[in-house]
Amino acid sequence: MGNALPFHDLLEAADHLGLDEQETLIEILQRRLAERRRAEIVEEVRAARREFSEQGSQPSTPEKLMGEILS
Repeated sequence: MGNALPFHDLLEAADHLGLDEQETLIEILQRRLAERRRAEIVEEVRAARREFSEQGSQPSTPEKLMGEILS
């Protein structure tokens, strides 16, 4: 992203769009953010499964977890 626009310039450009275009831009950005968050969650789940399969973590009960958190 070497030729990315500065944030202020993006806001200025958005101000020049019509209302419908601004709403469409917001919808597109919200969709893209949701996709990125989903991708992050998928990677976190993969990492957790890898760790679990490599015996890096052990199953636990909620009571044991709370005990560790509160201690």
